[in-house]
Amino acid sequence: MAISVAIVDDDPIVCSSIGTILTATGTATVLWTAHDGAAAVREYAAHGPDVLLIDVQMPGMDGLDAAERILREHPGARILILTTFADPDYIRRAVELHTKGYLIKQDVASVIPAVQAVMAGQIVLGAEVLGQLTAPQASAPQPDDVVPIIEDERFARLTDRERDVAALVAEGYDNRQIAAELHLSEGTVRNRISDILAKTNIANRTKLAVEWLSCH
Repeated sequence: MAISVAIVDDDPIVCSSIGTILTATGTATVLWTAHDGAAAVREYAAHGPDVLLIDVQMPGMDGLDAAERILREHPGARILILTTFADPDYIRRAVELHTKGYLIKQDVASVIPAVQAVMAGQIVLGAEVLGQLTAPQASAPQPDDVVPIIEDERFARLTDRERDVAALVAEGYDNRQIAAELHLSEGTVRNRISDILAKTNIANRTKLAVEWLSCH
């Protein structure tokens, strides 16, 4: 059966983007979205998803307060924090609440393997997040329980600019949009994509997008 997810973020575009990535890759179906913590608590009580993706800073009740409420009422809830802030206090509180992971929003594509890992009973912390957990915490997950997001070795060969191009391809940008975003010519973008496909041995940009999303 497909994994069901709910997405909570005060930016509707973020909810839409994450939902599109999850559904387009066949990773999950989106059960509902919400834009603040209070709405998340209400919606979860009515329709609990397999995995809840929730931001931290939102108007009214924030994501961590909402996670605490949900976990108090539904101890088996699988909650994955997805935020732009690698704040040590946020991270430690998320760990203390026994959420299932903490991801930095800039790497939205990492949501796919993260959701899959959470469904497999694992805890997911990105490398930047792990780096903030320098002091031992009584409730912190043990290393064997933590699944860092590890990149496919094929993509490790790419230059920084090629990685930028690949990430935008995965987000559905066409060549013109990529060129505008990265201040390149469309011809340069075409060449970069050809180079990426050759280096990774991937047949076309659609497969590139799927492969990129599946391992970031």
